Amino acid sequence: QVQLVESGGGLVQAGGSLRLSCAASERTFSNYAAGWFRQAPGKEREFVAAISRGGGLTYYADSVKGRFTISRDGAKIWVYLQMNSLKPEDTAVYYCAAGRGYNDLPLAGKYDYWGQGTQVTVSS
Repeated sequence: QVQLVESGGGLVQAGGSLRLSCAASERTFSNYAAGWFRQAPGKEREFVAAISRGGGLTYYADSVKGRFTISRDGAKIWVYLQMNSLKPEDTAVYYCAAGRGYNDLPLAGKYDYWGQGTQVTVSS
């Protein structure tokens, strides 16, 4: 029943920055952990970042650690992904996801709801 809508994708040059946003349609989203995943054409969907229900714990894929930051607002209605020092290999469709799990948040199977995705393209 939780509907998620991503925004903020676009075209950026290598080394640039983008901020992705994810908006939830229901206040029950505050009871869900949230994650960002991405998928490039011909590739499997891969984990990018996750944040716990309370926002106190965060997790990152090694490939983005130190460059990306996941956060959520105080009301836990919005989730953000700040992406800095972007590389062409970051090009993908990025998806916001929500789930009720406490553990193994980097696993896509832990999430019950998914947004439609937003395209991020990084040029050389």
